[in-house]
Parts: sequence; C-alpha cells; structure tokens
Amino acid sequence: MHFQNLYYPKIKEKNILGRYVTHDQIAGFLNRMSEPFQVDTVGWSVEGRSIESITLGSGKQRILMWSQMHGNESTTTKAVLDLVSFLGSEEVEAFRILDECTLKIIPMLNPDGAQVYTRVNANRVDLNRDAKRLTQPESRSLRMVYEDFRPHYCLNLHDQRTIFNVGNTPKPATVSFLAPASDEQRSITESRRKSMLLISAIDHGLNSYVPGQIGRYDDTYNANCVGDTFQTLGTPTVLFEAGHFANDYEREHTRAYIFYALFLALDTIREEGFRKFNESDYFNIPENNKLFFDVLIRNAESIDASFHGKDSIGILYKEVLKNGKIHFVPKIEMMGDLKNHFGHQTYNCLNNNDLKLLKRQPFWEDITS
Repeated sequence: MHFQNLYYPKIKEKNILGRYVTHDQIAGFLNRMSEPFQVDTVGWSVEGRSIESITLGSGKQRILMWSQMHGNESTTTKAVLDLVSFLGSEEVEAFRILDECTLKIIPMLNPDGAQVYTRVNANRVDLNRDAKRLTQPESRSLRMVYEDFRPHYCLNLHDQRTIFNVGNTPKPATVSFLAPASDEQRSITESRRKSMLLISAIDHGLNSYVPGQIGRYDDTYNANCVGDTFQTLGTPTVLFEAGHFANDYEREHTRAYIFYALFLALDTIREEGFRKFNESDYFNIPENNKLFFDVLIRNAESIDASFHGKDSIGILYKEVLKNGKIHFVPKIEMMGDLKNHFGHQTYNCLNNNDLKLLKRQPFWEDITS
C-alpha cells in the first residue's frame, strides 16, 4: 500500500516544521486535542515544564512510545504528531489500529533540553543514561508511566547524526532500528525476539520507500539505557533512529519515513503480522557505520600545498541555536586519507567546476587560512 503518497500530505502537522521543536509548539497541538484523545500531565521537568501523554484507542495491545528524550532530537516528535493527526482522521486503517491497540504517547520527555536544543536536561543529565538510578524527574515520570500502563510494546524514538551510513555503502542511514539487548551477552530473549520480528516487518514495508537506506543500530548492552532496561524487564522494545536524507537537514523527508515506520509498527502489532518473519531477517539489515561527512573535499593539495598526495578534508556541521532557528555551522572534523569515507556533498579539487563551487562555500576561508 502506497500509504505515504496517499495520506501523508493530508495529515502532516504543518504548524510544526524544522529542527527546533519546543514545548510551547507542541502545547498548541495538544490543546486542540479532544475526544477520543485523552491528554494528561504525567510529570514535570527540572525547570517546571509539564510532560504530557496522549492516550487513545481501546484495543488489547498496549503500546507506549516516547520522543525527544534528547532535546535536540526532534524529528520523531514531528512524526508522532503526524501519527496522532492520522489516528484522528477518517481513514479506515486508523480505526483498525484504535480498535486493536491502546496507545500512550509522550511526545516530548525532555522539554527543558528542547527549549535550548541540547541532548541533556536542565541538570545536564542524559536521560538515556539514567534508567537505573532515576535521578531526574523526567526519568522518573517515564518509569511511572511504564509501570502504570504496563505496555506490551515500547517504541523509543530518537534522532541520529549525519555521520551514519548503511554498512559500507555510500547510502545514508535515513532510518535505523535496534532491538536492544537485555544483557551483556546480547541474548535473544523472548522479548528481544519479538522486537527483532517487529523491526523485520517494518523494514520490509519501509524498504520500498528508502531502499538501501535502512540500518541496524549498534546493540552493545548498557544497563543505564532505557530501552535496554525495558527489554530486561521483559517488554519488547524497539529503538527508532531518524537519520539523514539527501539535502534534508530540516528532516522533513525523514519525518515522513518515521511516520510511515510508526504506522507499520502499529499495523503489524495489530494484526500480528510479524509472525511471517524470523531473526535472520533482522540480522540481514546492514549495521550502521560512521563513514559520512557533511562535506568531503577530495585532492585538497590543489588548494593547499601543505596537503600531501590525495589528502582530503572532512567537514561536519555543528547545530547551533540562534534566534529561534538552528544554524548549521561547518567545522573541520578530519584531514588526511579519507578514501573510505563519503560526503553528503563532495568536491573534487581537480575538477574546475567543483573548485568554483567550493570557493563559494562559507567555510572556504576557514580551510585556506
């Protein structure tokens, strides 16, 4: 079903765009919610901002999802709002999901971090390393919701950096998934197996939209991570990572793919469609690698004699919040033999046209001074 093309433009929440998504923005969205949606305050941040959940559906399968645990990871929040908009529509698939599933969605777990566009909360704690100690009010709020709701599945929603590619290919990891481990041996417990099968089903449905751009995230066990903890507690948990799509630094294309991945997850759980897959389907998804730069400059000796042979320059953008907007500030990350790396933009200094284009870039003076 070409779901994205058929429905997505109709249900996309067009009032919330770009990378900088704050609590005030989603509050406007939540204030418009009415029956059958139930909006509750489930906690408070360090700086006193409310943390809301949206509960909807009446089905036997209970699914908990949360987004923006890291304040600067906003793509999945946008996709979650799109999902809520879809579930409030008149589409048949929405009714089927709500008849079979009960959803509890926390669209923004870290509103303080979102306000200043930081990974950490106001106490400078990474909430995804606080699952055991529960030192932060936001961590405790999520844990309380988990214990009260007793979900059958958890969806842990994040963004990943532009550095990730799929396997050893020059394809960006636009969407990545992980069935977190529940112990250091990375055992395939029953809950982890269910996570793997669910991911396999999502991958199968999503692959026609972003072929070759779906990756599998590193599964090293960390007892302090929320996903690993919930998996240990026996709840099948899936990590979603929203990544880069060509020329999409605002992540509006990726947003659409995450929305569709969420739909596929819910529809698969609804009809138990993961039963046709097995663990090998999950492990056949290529692992992520870290071989991308935002800008890669080849044959740099043509612009600077201090470079040798075929040395290259790798540049990454630093995301900086200024005047309510995210600016992408180029910084030289690495120099040398980068023949095994890729660039979202690549310039070959032996090519006159590339060199002309390169000289127009804002970082030109930085790399030649």
